[in-house]
Amino acid sequence: MAKKAHGLGRGLDSLFADQEDWGSGNGTSIQEISIGELDPNPDQPRKHFDEETMAQLSESIRDQGVLQPLIVVPASNGRYRIIAGERRYRACRMAGMETVPCVIRDLDIVRQMEISLIENLQREDLNPVEEARGIRALMQQCGYTQEKVAQRLGKSRPAVANLIRLLNLPEEVTDMVRDGLLTAGHARVLAGLSDSRTQITLAKKAADEGLNVRQMEALAAKIKGEESVGRKQKPPKPLAPELRELQDRLLEKTGMRAVLSGTPKKGKIVLQYSSLEELNRLHELLERIEA
Repeated sequence: MAKKAHGLGRGLDSLFADQEDWGSGNGTSIQEISIGELDPNPDQPRKHFDEETMAQLSESIRDQGVLQPLIVVPASNGRYRIIAGERRYRACRMAGMETVPCVIRDLDIVRQMEISLIENLQREDLNPVEEARGIRALMQQCGYTQEKVAQRLGKSRPAVANLIRLLNLPEEVTDMVRDGLLTAGHARVLAGLSDSRTQITLAKKAADEGLNVRQMEALAAKIKGEESVGRKQKPPKPLAPELRELQDRLLEKTGMRAVLSGTPKKGKIVLQYSSLEELNRLHELLERIEA
């Protein structure tokens, strides 16, 4: 059961700087909630939790307690869903704590997703792939445009567009970005190549040899030049601007890599998925269209 806690966690003022936007009710009330009544957010953008970092955070919590409360919303059967603070929740479990300080808020699904993503972006440095997936989720589930996402996150529209393009990369490459073997800069260079096998080969070379982004750009330019020479006899027609825009919109709306070929009158669309989650998301999207 939830019970009132005493005092405010350090840093709470900055978290609730825009308090009126975050839910109903006046003032900020922190409650101690049993850790067994808390459930992680399935839409949490962070999927990878470094074991060493988590162990350090757990040890800090044992020594100093939880300095920043979790943000939760009421769920079914008297339980609560974590909207912000899953790292702290996991560290508290590791530390053997029975209760966790929480702020209970009444938030719609759009606010929940915004808070979860923004808290991670501003406090815990999502890797570029997690950041891109979180942005895609905001666009798909909340109906946001790239401009709206950029405004809410304090980013430029080109920066948001560059992140979304990372999701076109093969899963083997995004795994390397997630694991810190490649930076977002490396990934952007790879996204400019059209062949997935070439992307994987160059990604492995960069990771194995410790290539920086400038060296990667030079190799990518050389590959594009060689491909251009090989296609001189029969160069393919460039994709029409409206088809290129449609290709980008398909990625935004479905979250799946879309490849268009042909002309506005006749052509082919190929959607590629790399996980059961992406396939299920397409099923849900089709069901919403049919409804």
